[in-house]
Amino acid sequence: MRTDRIIVYPKDVQRITGKSERYGRLLLKRIKEHNKKDNHQLVTVDEFCSYTGIKIEQVSEYLFA
Repeated sequence: MRTDRIIVYPKDVQRITGKSERYGRLLLKRIKEHNKKDNHQLVTVDEFCSYTGIKIEQVSEYLFA
């Protein structure tokens, strides 16, 4: 079953990059800092794609699989 999400979590980053979940937390923290977000705010798929340069179609394969 496919569910459309707009939020990226560290586990998602792990699946996309093949790196550790800790790396995913660090990358999301950097994206938040780049976008001047507070710690309680979440990172969207668009923000993740914009920061990493990965196309949304490629990211969607991992988020909605």
